[in-house]
Amino acid sequence: MPNLAWIQGLPKAELHLHIEGSLEPELMFELAKRNKLTLPYENVEAVRNAYQFDNLQSFLDIYYAGASVLITEQDFFDLAWAYFQKAKTDGVIHCELFFDPQTHTARGIAFATFINGLVAAQNKAQDELGISSSLIMCFLRHLSQEEAFATLAIAKPYVGYINAVGLDSAELGHPPEKFKEVFSACRELGLRCVAHAGEEGPAQYIWNALQYLEAERIDHGVRAIDDPALMRLLARHQVPLTVCPLSNIKLRVFDSMAQHNIKTMLEAGLCVTINADDPSYFGGYVADNYLACAEALQMNKQQLAQLARNSFEASFVGRVQREEMLKRLERYLAL
Repeated sequence: MPNLAWIQGLPKAELHLHIEGSLEPELMFELAKRNKLTLPYENVEAVRNAYQFDNLQSFLDIYYAGASVLITEQDFFDLAWAYFQKAKTDGVIHCELFFDPQTHTARGIAFATFINGLVAAQNKAQDELGISSSLIMCFLRHLSQEEAFATLAIAKPYVGYINAVGLDSAELGHPPEKFKEVFSACRELGLRCVAHAGEEGPAQYIWNALQYLEAERIDHGVRAIDDPALMRLLARHQVPLTVCPLSNIKLRVFDSMAQHNIKTMLEAGLCVTINADDPSYFGGYVADNYLACAEALQMNKQQLAQLARNSFEASFVGRVQREEMLKRLERYLAL
């Protein structure tokens, strides 16, 4: 059975990480104090005790409340730098971070404030930790496409800092095709496209994300298992799924890790990857997710290595960097 030390040493990419969801309660209180804000919790323990979710929406309610402490460029830098330091200990050598502009612009935070803070942390992570990264700007799907277009207009001066666009927030009742036109506009700007689909929503949402948004990766995607034809298509075209196991348990997508279908999808030849989603809220960073799968699903080193290999294959890096990352993984496996 692979242990945590072996898993942490395993070179890997993380492709499904909401940077706002990495806000630990300790930093939340530190930023609230810095910005002279009062949180609706007495202490760090009270915050952690609140992390009991019935579904995606119950999580989102506290997620948006936590984000309210992020105000200055320094706040966003501190948030991202804390994540990068943890990622280093977990063996992450490349990450593609989601960020939610609408969560911040709705509070009067300028786009430049959060993008500059995040980019400064990215640069420091590259220089000091050897971690490469890119940013994925997400649209909140519970809002309108018109609001997404407004966000895209604000983002255009900073598009050089953004690699891709995504779609997150409450899935049920907000099918991917709702955002067809804005994703088309993003592709015209040269942005890659990904989308959350098939977490709480049905397998049909995965089909729709592929058809209407031309998504190159599906975030979550675990409901693909309900549709044999979709499973065959995903395997044949190696469409990556950025699966977040601990998140799925915390949000009751599955009742227990032993019931999770990631091993089944891996054995079916799908390009599945392991990621942390919102690690502060869901009780584990990426290495914790690997370990939870290994223990509950009896996954061996070869299977975990394939998941890491998939993470590099599914990343949006160039060919040369991908080949170097894969070589680094093979050197580790040969030890």
